Amino acid sequence: MKRYLLFVSLSYSYSILRPIQTEIRKRGDDVAWFIEDGCTVRLRDGEKRLLSIKDVMEYNPLAIFAPGNYIYDFFPGIKVEVFHGLFFKRTDYGDHYRIRGLFDLYCVTSSMFMPEFKRLEEKYGFFRVVETGWSKFDAYVNTGANTDKEGITILYAPTFTESLSSTVDLYNQIERLLQEKDWKWVFSFHPKMKTETIEQYRALADRYDNALYSEEDDKLGLFTEADLMVSDTSSVIYEFLWFDKPVVTYKNTFPENHLLDIQNANELESAIEKAISRPADLLENISKKMDEVHSFRDGKSSARILDAVDDFVENYKGKIKKKPLNLFRKLKLRRKAGYFPFGPRYKVSE
Repeated sequence: MKRYLLFVSLSYSYSILRPIQTEIRKRGDDVAWFIEDGCTVRLRDGEKRLLSIKDVMEYNPLAIFAPGNYIYDFFPGIKVEVFHGLFFKRTDYGDHYRIRGLFDLYCVTSSMFMPEFKRLEEKYGFFRVVETGWSKFDAYVNTGANTDKEGITILYAPTFTESLSSTVDLYNQIERLLQEKDWKWVFSFHPKMKTETIEQYRALADRYDNALYSEEDDKLGLFTEADLMVSDTSSVIYEFLWFDKPVVTYKNTFPENHLLDIQNANELESAIEKAISRPADLLENISKKMDEVHSFRDGKSSARILDAVDDFVENYKGKIKKKPLNLFRKLKLRRKAGYFPFGPRYKVSE
């Protein structure tokens, strides 16, 4: 029986990793979770948690899956990056293509990212890149819109990146629309959003009956309930577009024709009205863009990820270049985890 570990560093990890867990169990193998200190624990009945580094060492997983930007290098097993979003935020691509020397295998979400990742694979030589699709979308297959609800529901899901966020500029317009329109608003913010911003919008929701601040990390239910999304430059946009629903964006970094992008907060109401009308050309543009961003619609991305691990074990493990020493970053991770040389050292049990 193979053993696998799911590595959680932020609360958004659960919905990305659970489809992988489902596929592992389907294959008759074993899976456990390791949740970093300080991260919200949202495990369900029947999900196994390893509480310490010693537990992980003794569990000795074949592979570890992480949606975040890092993983503990001292954990045993193949280190697999499965990504926490579908699209980069900035024109310089931010950290989307940053190679930190921690991962053995990158399970890339889309063919649009493969050329650059393949170039990096050839350049560095110590990791493999495979296009698998995004595991999170496995749970979205066969999930449709809620047709029983009444009225219009707007999901507001801005980025936490301050330089790109709409939370300040759109606040007054959102409050005005709460007063003047019977639209229902749901505020759903990233866990890295500034605390004061969260509290500001939570207070706004408390003042109006047609507003709700959602604490849900798994946004699938919110996506099916909402008729449209308002955002800025957040990768969550492309999760919502999966459902062929319009998105109004504020000063988006990539304002293409699949989005209703505005440059002025005063345009928000008219853009929402247009989104509600669901123009045919917009829906066609959304469909074309999502074919580019994530062409897989078969719900088998997690299966491809596990197959990629098996291929790595058989054909590449121990046969490609070793990862760089990366001493400073490894020391930082050890300090963060309280692991040797800053804590007790554990060895895998024989």
